[in-house]
Amino acid sequence: MLIQEPTPEMVQSWKETYDTYRPGLKPNNKPIQDVITYLKENYPVIERTEENLILVVIENVTRNEYSANKIPTGKTPLSQVFQIENTGTGKSLYESQDEIFKGCPIIVGFERESGYFMVEGSSHLWDELFVYRGLDEDDLNNYYLVAEYVALTRQPVDLDGV
Repeated sequence: MLIQEPTPEMVQSWKETYDTYRPGLKPNNKPIQDVITYLKENYPVIERTEENLILVVIENVTRNEYSANKIPTGKTPLSQVFQIENTGTGKSLYESQDEIFKGCPIIVGFERESGYFMVEGSSHLWDELFVYRGLDEDDLNNYYLVAEYVALTRQPVDLDGV
């Protein structure tokens, strides 16, 4: 999850990673319903149905040309929002929040038609869901998404935590 303004050096690095790894990658994305199921199976969640939260997800998709283009013609955006509870497996997400998110609830929004998701409050959870979901054909043509995916899937294993 990118939580800082990108520098020219970062962009150059992403492009180099893209050039190196893109030829060997194939689409591997899962349907967004599988990602929702994964979230529910791995973290304690409560569904949030407030209209303002639903609209934030929809507007993040419809106001972004890249995401909006993934909504099939004739389909209306459908969003679903969850809050991670600060208990059980959710507790570790709250304990590992980036400084910028400390004290904020962790909210996850999904738009079902485009396959878009967003996470507020936890870069760790965004990274986890991003890798789980995988990349579609369009994503494979986006140097930032490819570089982010490669970086997250090629990280060394932390054997101290095993």
